Amino acid sequence: MSHVLSAVAWPYANGPRHIGHVAGFGVPSDVFSRYMRMAGHEVLMVSGSDEHGTPILVQADKAGMSPQEFIDANHRLITEDLTGLGVSYDLYTRTTAANHHDVVQRMFLACHANGYMVEQAQQVAISPSTGRTLPDRYIEGTCPICKYPEARGDQCDNCGNQLDPADLIEPRSKINGEVPQFTDTQHFFLDLPALAGALGEWLAGREASGLWRPNVIRFSRNILEEIRPRAMTRDIDWGITVPLDGWRENPTKKLYVWFDAVIGYLSASVEWARRLGEPERWRDWWNDPEALSYYFMGKDNITFHAQIWPAELLAHNGEGARGGDEGPFGRLNLPTEVVSSEFLTMEGRAFSTSRNIVIYVRDILERYQPDALRYFLSAAAPETADSDFSWPEFVKRTNNELVAGWGNLVNRTASMIAKNFGEVPAPGELEEVDRALLDQIATGFDTVGELIATHKQRAGLAEAMRLVGEANAYVSTTEPFKLKGEDQRERLATVLHVLAQAVVDLNTILSPYLPHSSTAVHRALGGEAVFQPMPVVQQVQDLDDPSRPDYPIITGDYSAAPRWEHRPVRVGAPVAKPTPIFTKLDPGTADEERRRLGLGPDDDAPAG
Repeated sequence: MSHVLSAVAWPYANGPRHIGHVAGFGVPSDVFSRYMRMAGHEVLMVSGSDEHGTPILVQADKAGMSPQEFIDANHRLITEDLTGLGVSYDLYTRTTAANHHDVVQRMFLACHANGYMVEQAQQVAISPSTGRTLPDRYIEGTCPICKYPEARGDQCDNCGNQLDPADLIEPRSKINGEVPQFTDTQHFFLDLPALAGALGEWLAGREASGLWRPNVIRFSRNILEEIRPRAMTRDIDWGITVPLDGWRENPTKKLYVWFDAVIGYLSASVEWARRLGEPERWRDWWNDPEALSYYFMGKDNITFHAQIWPAELLAHNGEGARGGDEGPFGRLNLPTEVVSSEFLTMEGRAFSTSRNIVIYVRDILERYQPDALRYFLSAAAPETADSDFSWPEFVKRTNNELVAGWGNLVNRTASMIAKNFGEVPAPGELEEVDRALLDQIATGFDTVGELIATHKQRAGLAEAMRLVGEANAYVSTTEPFKLKGEDQRERLATVLHVLAQAVVDLNTILSPYLPHSSTAVHRALGGEAVFQPMPVVQQVQDLDDPSRPDYPIITGDYSAAPRWEHRPVRVGAPVAKPTPIFTKLDPGTADEERRRLGLGPDDDAPAG
């Protein structure tokens, strides 16, 4: 058994989540975390809403709201979206929590004390129309290195190099297209060159492990080549105060949102332990050198998780070229793996709320079963290459695989048992065909489990559904519906017992992917209670600032999760006539949904 940290990307609190977001961080992290709990590991799954930075100010202004009102509304929406999807967080919190501010400031002071926060002048981009600092990601231009025309002010997604807004050729604001003005101001920089040696050694070890996805390790190694100091403070009045004399008194100097956001993995762990009443418990995941940590996000966040966050950890630990002492949190573990997914497109185009190329999680959950969405996002997961969501494909996979494959197996197994016995029958002597099916499915615990554990969840689901196909083929081969004579009753009981066992084991194997429906399958064959524990939303008080209004978090008790192992079906368990587990979609569903997007049956998504 290991302590396993599932560190899940922090959604930016600028609106509800669309399915492109949760394809990269939400569903993959949950499938992995549920499996690891079932396999006997101590899992801590944490995340929260990222609520600082200039984009919040920009969008709050547009909405006619204060920043606090804006993030409060969006934080609630996001917690509802992720809970509805069934993402099993131990704690989903927020970066405006006082606990987070304290942890971030202590991390900053540790990095500063060890000499890795250096003060120097920087050219910053200012919006001429508002006088407000423009965030790096709100500036676009041509990359000076590879000439990619849509590079951002923090990095080029084409060549992977770190950039500053002033580096861009013909920079422009993404907010209104205006040309930013640049001015010099003092900021603290994380001295990445002094940490480059330690970072390179760590990445070499990760590459040698062979565990990281090739696209992630290539990108991570590439960003080391042009490493330079990175600004960790900003000219902004919305964020975390710089905890140094001469800085904390300045209301327009705050810590960079990306410095504080990645520290959220640590601060959420600390908050979870404090809310549990065991304030040092978080150390089992952060200070134990045997503990494992997996970070889930989309590919646009690799820089911050494979360079900035490890560098902050090394600086806190005093492990760069300048040396230093361990900070207040002890020696913190660096990531075991950065599990970055590629992008999910929609109808062949990049998701874009401004162009109406978007499907919000809450909208799809209002109209369809959550496990239908989870199934599609797992089966078409953008693990190592971009993949596409299209409504015809969603309907096809739901009807042909989820309903006609798995749902049909469950339904006809329960129906035949209910009609002929009313309970799970005891088997007679097994024949070779019976043993072959049961042996295949028993092997599935090892094969599917290994695929999920190594972040090949798409292949894991394909293997699980192949086994569903074998079970359906077993029905066709044994033809239990033809075993009607009294002299065939023992054989009928045996076949139906084998099918019941197959369904019970396949439900266990599929439950990390399909947690909502797993309870219905469990109960269809005489099981009781909830099969996969689900997350809940709780209203809580801020731990350190009781004057603040209560706010929602996601949490849950997952201790009753089933074990990842064969579980003998219970002979005599009552089985009633079932109702369908999954809803078959009308063939016209795809056309109806495409019309919502302003598309005809054969049109491409609208261009910008």
